[in-house]
Amino acid sequence: MSAFAGRIRPLAPHDRPAWDRLWAGYLEFYETSLPPEVSQATWERLLFSEPAMFAFVAEQDGAVMGIVHGVLRPATWSVGPYCYLEDLFVDPAARGTGAGRALIEAVYAQADAAGAARVYWMTHRDNPARRLYDQVASVSEFVQYRR
Repeated sequence: MSAFAGRIRPLAPHDRPAWDRLWAGYLEFYETSLPPEVSQATWERLLFSEPAMFAFVAEQDGAVMGIVHGVLRPATWSVGPYCYLEDLFVDPAARGTGAGRALIEAVYAQADAAGAARVYWMTHRDNPARRLYDQVASVSEFVQYRR
């Protein structure tokens, strides 16, 4: 895979239309929907609660083709925080361009700057993006439980 030819930058207010499109694609990929007020709250948190929540976009030729969201949180097993890579989505037409890897690397850099001891994320066991994830991280042996 070649290096991403575009740029990674922080999410900005003018990105709302592109973010809405990519966010909808992400939710569709996971076969779910959210009430509009949840998406609005997420947007506002991403823009205004940094560094606790942050977001980057992958942009090429003026078009936003990918998004990633991260959450920094205190941890009981380290002095520094942990960083949860919560959402990652690249437009299907832009997959294979290196945008996904570049977005993950941007989260790694943000986590490093914050002194995070760990970056982690979850994905569905059948997600084809696991081919990329297996190249940039290791799989945990832990199982997720929910209420």
